[in-house]
Amino acid sequence: MNPDALRKATPEEQFEEVTRGTVDLQVPEDLKKKLQRSYDKGKPLVIKAGFDPSRPDLHLGHSLLLTRMRRFQEFGHTVVFLIGDFTALIGDPTGKNVTRPPLTRDEVKVNSETYKQQVFKVLDPDKTVVKFNSEWLDALGTEGMIRLAARYSVQRMLERDDFKKRFRENRSISIHEFLYPLLQGYDSVALKADVELGATDQLFNLLVGRQLMKEEGLEPQVIMTGPILEGLDAKLVDGVITGDKMSKSLDNYVGIDEPADSIFGKLMSITDDLMWRYYKLLSSMPLKQVLELEEKTKSGAAHPKVAKVAFAQEMAARFQGEEAGRKAAEDFDKRFAKKELSAEELPLVEVSLAGAEKLLVTKVLPETKLVASSTEARKLMTQGGVRVNGEKVTDPKAELGAGEYTVQVGRLKAARLKLA
Repeated sequence: MNPDALRKATPEEQFEEVTRGTVDLQVPEDLKKKLQRSYDKGKPLVIKAGFDPSRPDLHLGHSLLLTRMRRFQEFGHTVVFLIGDFTALIGDPTGKNVTRPPLTRDEVKVNSETYKQQVFKVLDPDKTVVKFNSEWLDALGTEGMIRLAARYSVQRMLERDDFKKRFRENRSISIHEFLYPLLQGYDSVALKADVELGATDQLFNLLVGRQLMKEEGLEPQVIMTGPILEGLDAKLVDGVITGDKMSKSLDNYVGIDEPADSIFGKLMSITDDLMWRYYKLLSSMPLKQVLELEEKTKSGAAHPKVAKVAFAQEMAARFQGEEAGRKAAEDFDKRFAKKELSAEELPLVEVSLAGAEKLLVTKVLPETKLVASSTEARKLMTQGGVRVNGEKVTDPKAELGAGEYTVQVGRLKAARLKLA
């Protein structure tokens, strides 16, 4: 590692960037001391983040953690991308109300390879150490596992919210689930981690690692947790971004393997308030510049659309390459800003009239997946957000008969509709 990479930013500047958007930071003074020592000695910190390969595909919410890892990389620190191939055999119980089925070794292997391909859309492969925790956990053996289990009491395990809730509701808790936090904590011992990153719902597990390191006579790791990213449909309510977390099952996500134009289009559809939330958590733009840009748009000195285009292009380029990001921005401008929407490019959705002469637009729209429900369709129509063949349709009682139509919701969502 080139010591100069560690000194391109002061410890104070590094602290400001790597902690942006942090929910839990234990302990801030410890992190400042570690960054200062690293800066003085030219020795990188070991930054650990663990991923159980239970989901083969990643979305923007998953990339939150990767983005924080990338910031550490840019300051010259060593990032360990830890694939929990051993702990995935147990199944992470975090946030679960029932015992989570463990994966087979074959499933773990397949998912791990997919993860490795996707994470380097964010992380620098030349600066990333990839580890599998089976390397040291397999070697623990039965005796080592028993000794590790002896370090924590059942009472302390039941302090964890999900275990506490399941115990109170008389839901099943398997003995092997108590091992998960201990094994994740032991990962930190094996790697001698300086910092461990995770989502806020992982706090208990990360604290176990800090405690185990103290017991081993190691300098305890600093713990940093980040928020759970809200989905595309989140909105500002009473000054707070409110909505469900980004999830494929809720169809409010941006997949990092999606085409650039899809990534770009989805991000252009979010509210301005949510855009700033995403900017602060995901953009590689320094936080100071993000705040300055936000202030300019709110004062009228800059247009929010320009800021949104810049962010959408940055994300499209991050996951699909600079050229793809640039082209996505150009195509968007051509198709939407210049009103050149080509019906031939839109997906065709066929809906049966089922013997009726006509169907309500509010009933048909959910079939196109442009809206989630008839209620949402009705609301958007009254707001002037629905067009059929280019004409606004504002009457919730409007109907369509047999034929083909181009339906559009907002500026970005459109489809061809065939009723027969």
